[in-house]
Amino acid sequence: MPDYKEMYLTLFRATEQAINTLIAAQQQCEELYMNAPQGDLIVLSQSQDTEET
Repeated sequence: MPDYKEMYLTLFRATEQAINTLIAAQQQCEELYMNAPQGDLIVLSQSQDTEET
């Protein structure tokens, strides 16, 4: 008979590792974003030549 408890624990551990990997990647990306130099914002004017139907 299969050891369902061991199967469950194996899947649970792998799931936990996957979640922790995703959380770490998200945190790294947030740090990169926060530490990135601020660019200059350019305001674009809205074009007035749109036609209404």
